[in-house]
Amino acid sequence: MPDGLPEVATLPLNSSGTAPIRYWLKKVLGVDRAVGFTVLARSWSSTAGLVTVALIARFLSPAEQGYYYTFGSLVAIQMIFELGFSFVILQLASHERAQLSISSEYEISGDAIAHARLASVIQKSVRWYSVAAVLMAAVLLPVGFYFFATHDHVGHAVSWRLPWCFDALMAVLNFQLDPLLSFLEGCGYVPQVARLRFMQSVTGSLLAWAALASHHGLFAPSMMLLGMASASIVFLFGKRRLLFGLLKHPAGANRIHWTREVWPFQWRIAVSWFCGYFIFWLFNPVLFAYRGPVEAGQMGMSLSLANAILNIAVSWVSTKSAPFGTLIARKEYRRLDQTFFQALSQSIVVSVAGALTAWLGCLYLNLHHIRFAQRLLDPSSIAMLMLYMITNVIIFAEAYYLRAHKQEVFFVNSLVGAVIVTACTLIFGRFYGATGIVVSCCLGNVGGLIWATYKFRKYRKLWHAPGF
Repeated sequence: MPDGLPEVATLPLNSSGTAPIRYWLKKVLGVDRAVGFTVLARSWSSTAGLVTVALIARFLSPAEQGYYYTFGSLVAIQMIFELGFSFVILQLASHERAQLSISSEYEISGDAIAHARLASVIQKSVRWYSVAAVLMAAVLLPVGFYFFATHDHVGHAVSWRLPWCFDALMAVLNFQLDPLLSFLEGCGYVPQVARLRFMQSVTGSLLAWAALASHHGLFAPSMMLLGMASASIVFLFGKRRLLFGLLKHPAGANRIHWTREVWPFQWRIAVSWFCGYFIFWLFNPVLFAYRGPVEAGQMGMSLSLANAILNIAVSWVSTKSAPFGTLIARKEYRRLDQTFFQALSQSIVVSVAGALTAWLGCLYLNLHHIRFAQRLLDPSSIAMLMLYMITNVIIFAEAYYLRAHKQEVFFVNSLVGAVIVTACTLIFGRFYGATGIVVSCCLGNVGGLIWATYKFRKYRKLWHAPGF
């Protein structure tokens, strides 16, 4: 099967002497199969998100909207249990995969040591996630019950208990399945997993819409997760021969020694992932607690818009994560940089275009006094939120590049960023609400971008030096 690496090709001409559309999509716009399916999935998510937003505005009260988005923020606690392990799995698999070939019948050939080490990756992954899933369920359910029961605001009676239980359990199920998808991406199945993400998005959206339209709106988050899990199970069943073969393959003396080989990299990723919760998911619970579910709902809907743009924009880089690891294993640094910087420029263009479109749309809603504008933050806050999103696109891209080297140098950045964002959220969120949060965090993130770019330039030069 193809190794998923970006191709270098000359300009093909058709009978009229012009370049075909496929060439321009792939070589100029950087849209290969993996990017295409990923952008398609995230474009669907964004478009479907608009439908979801409309259904939320139609079928949920402003208070229920706050619960809806706060469910998502609490479910994101899974980041604390995952600790970036899925990214580590992808990189480990991609480095071992560089010395192997996998046939269409899922037969593996090549270096025997690499084969054993690849088997070791998935065996250790399944063991870890099985334990972590149980721990996650034991923590997530009671934390949610305590949070919502403690911050049950007067005048906003919402039936949240059963929807929360289903949402938490579906999150645990997806948590158990996701590492297998990361492993397959590392094995070179990037386009196939990207296509699966699209199917997950479609299936989950349809189920969520059904819940909203049937006046069971707070079940929509769990229905979204149920659709994603169902699509994953069907996909993984088709790859069972490869997965079971590796699970049974004896790793022996060639197994990966986690504490010696991986943990020096893993613990830094774990710190970054742990901090990620406080950087990206703390806004809603704090606003819910201090300002009530209505303002939390406005922040949640605005954040979902910004995150939709971010997810589409970063696709040009994130889908190259496994190929980056393979190119690094082969020391093809020139091709690595060519691929990365092209993808980075495309991601920035998409993020800026998306941010401008979103801000102008918000401005239009407010100028024409359209009622839906009340479900979002004000235009100035949206503008700061979009700037926050654009800086994150660049930071994420630089992190993907550096982590493909099986190194984590952003863990101090993540730690400092988490402290700053948490302080800004708790202090300014309490006294100035959502506007105080987005303005303070945006300004802090500009400084974070400068620091991250400095490290990116430093370590890229160091790691690619001859003899390193």
